[in-house]
Amino acid sequence: MKQFESSRSPCPVGRASRILGDRWVMLILREAFLGATRFEEFLPNTGINRAALTSRLAALVEFGIMERVPPEGHRAEYRLTEAGRALHPMMAEIRDWGSKWLLDGSGWPS
Repeated sequence: MKQFESSRSPCPVGRASRILGDRWVMLILREAFLGATRFEEFLPNTGINRAALTSRLAALVEFGIMERVPPEGHRAEYRLTEAGRALHPMMAEIRDWGSKWLLDGSGWPS
C-alpha cells in the first residue's frame, strides 16, 4: 500500500504535487466533485482497487483535503473540506484542457 509523506520542497508546486500528482487522487477528487461520498461510490468510475482507495482516502484526510465523517467506524462519508473545495477551479481547468488537447472527438488521443 502506498504511503504518502509531506514534501520538504520549498516550492509550493512541489509540495502540492506530492498528493495531487497521483493519478488515483485526481480520479477520487473528480468523483467527490461529482457527488460521491461513500467508499463504494468511488470504486465504479475510477477503476481503483479497494486497497489503493483506502490508502488514497486516508492520505486525502491526512492532508486536509477531505474529512471522514464519522472519523471512526463503518459507513463513513468522505467530504471535501474547504481546502478540497478550493481545488474545484483547478479540476475544471484540467478537464477543459484534456477535452481540448487530448481527444480528437473520436475518444482517442490525437
